[in-house]
Amino acid sequence: MNSPTAANPLLTGPVLPLLLRFSLPNMVAMLATALAAIAETSYVGHFGAPALAGMALVFPFVMLQTMMSAGAMGGGVSSAISRSLGAGDAARANVLAVHALWIGISLGLVFMLVMLQLGAPMMSALGGQGEALAQAVAYCEVAFVGSVFVWIVNTLSSVIRGSGNMRVPSVTLFVVALAQVLLAGALGLGWGPLPQLGMHGVAAGGVLANLGGAVFLWGYLSSGRGKIRLTIRNTPLERKHLLDILRVGAVACISPFQTVLTILILTHLVATFGTEALAGYGIGTRLEFLLVPIAFAVGVASVPLVGMAIGAGNIARARQAAWTAAAVATAVLGVLGFIVTLVPDVWTSLYSNDATVLASAGSYFLWAGPFYGFFGLGLSLYFSSLGAGKAVGPVIAGTLRLLVVAVGGWLLADWQSPAWMIFALVGAGMAVYGLSTVLIIKMTPWGAAHKNS
Repeated sequence: MNSPTAANPLLTGPVLPLLLRFSLPNMVAMLATALAAIAETSYVGHFGAPALAGMALVFPFVMLQTMMSAGAMGGGVSSAISRSLGAGDAARANVLAVHALWIGISLGLVFMLVMLQLGAPMMSALGGQGEALAQAVAYCEVAFVGSVFVWIVNTLSSVIRGSGNMRVPSVTLFVVALAQVLLAGALGLGWGPLPQLGMHGVAAGGVLANLGGAVFLWGYLSSGRGKIRLTIRNTPLERKHLLDILRVGAVACISPFQTVLTILILTHLVATFGTEALAGYGIGTRLEFLLVPIAFAVGVASVPLVGMAIGAGNIARARQAAWTAAAVATAVLGVLGFIVTLVPDVWTSLYSNDATVLASAGSYFLWAGPFYGFFGLGLSLYFSSLGAGKAVGPVIAGTLRLLVVAVGGWLLADWQSPAWMIFALVGAGMAVYGLSTVLIIKMTPWGAAHKNS
């Protein structure tokens, strides 16, 4: 077999230019996806504060699906593909792509069934009640019917990214986001001759957009136009290939659960302060949905660089790619965090003119905004760890963050503390997450055990 290094510029080129070249198209696509979610919130704002509060209730579950499919399991998929290509085994990469697709379809069906059956009870347990809960359920019962399409889009995008191609998934996700903005507005608000379907219509826009994206990516990979070819009929399922993906992706899926459980705890605490406070908090967390894609774009760009270097046995280059990505993500999110800390109305005024809602969102940014850089640091290193096939470390860091929020939240609730102290707890959790991830990764060996056999 020829040396994979000789034929692969991802194993020899300067790390920072490669990282930036991969990050920028991802960032555009991820920002478009986040802006589509922001547009949804803007549309929902036309239905009043109860609808905004309902979106705050359903948001953690939407975020969980995205983080699991695009980030955690998606990172496991990209990691397996890139490590195979780094070791010069393109045939194995093609086989892994088929196994990844079946994993994505299966998990999409599971997510759909869980949310349709348990969505309402879970949101009620968060503190949702009355009209806010009714609006959340209306969105949920349509949006999660399309879970399979979301999982297919994100799984196949991860397959393509693992090969080092960022352009195709980025363009696809950008078009999906644009279609979602247009369809959600048209169906939800009743543009032109269309009837106003409310929350059902807003949710349906996302379902239809992801359906289109899933069909396109499936066709692209089946046609053989990329480095990876999807040949489902000629590829029987094998346990060892499923495990190659799941040993990283399944462990990594613990992290989104931790993140969402953290948000759920905080949402429950904020809900005790009333609908307006919950709506303001929801506006604040929507910015995090914008920040996550930025850190995602940088972190996921490091996955093929780290994974291929690991596959080729170049551990020093793998770590260089990881720390470079972490520095970029920290800088970008840190700057954005300070902007919303100093001038929160730049963001909050997009969604509401209610003084109480704006005050709640402004307080959130004052205490959480300065720590966004730590969040970017931890999240970027999370993806780099997936590329190395080392998912346990970031999960431990996420556990520490969860403990800080859970224990701190319990104490603050017991003390009947004001809302600003809960928002300060958000910032503390981000700091713990970022710093502990750095420490754990420094202590974790990335060695030859992760080369493909």
